[in-house]
Amino acid sequence: MKKPMSVNPQSDPPDLVAMVASRICHDLIGPIGAIVNGLELMEMAGDMPGPERDLVADSAESASARLRFFRIAFGAAGDQAIGRSDIETLLGQVWRDSRLQVIWHPEGAQPRSAVKLAFLALLCCEAALPRGGQADVIEAEGSWTVAASGDAITMEPQLWDWLEGAGEVAALIPAKVQFALLPLLAGQAERQLHAAHDATSLTLRF
Repeated sequence: MKKPMSVNPQSDPPDLVAMVASRICHDLIGPIGAIVNGLELMEMAGDMPGPERDLVADSAESASARLRFFRIAFGAAGDQAIGRSDIETLLGQVWRDSRLQVIWHPEGAQPRSAVKLAFLALLCCEAALPRGGQADVIEAEGSWTVAASGDAITMEPQLWDWLEGAGEVAALIPAKVQFALLPLLAGQAERQLHAAHDATSLTLRF
């Protein structure tokens, strides 16, 4: 693992483009590697139906879901809206085999720019819930809340101080790039980001 670099988001922002690319590659290498292994097993088995095909199908679905999720979370926001059913389906696929349960509450289609912030907030919550839990995404009159809870919350104080606006320097690695992007993009959208947490819950509002 590369040594984290210390950055100040105000005076020397990190190379977020490169870190986003690293983050995507890091998260996709697992399911894509499983696809390769599955194909090899299919070849050895004479391309017969069985668990080998299931492995390929599951891995391909996981890779596709993650890629679509990251495209929204890390890509250009745009002005188009995203339907609720599409969002719920995507979240269900991304966290299908996870201990984290994500519940999407907003009704109807939502602006892609707001969904982007919500997805980044979910990634921040996921990082703090290694043993799983529940994360609820709520929207009320244009204000968004991502509230998560679990039995054990693991916080990295510098990163969360950064979200709360109390910190200046944080050790950042590609897997935690969402902590840099969320406050940056919230500010660009003229939204005030508020973060709070205790021993079993955490909340992000914007």
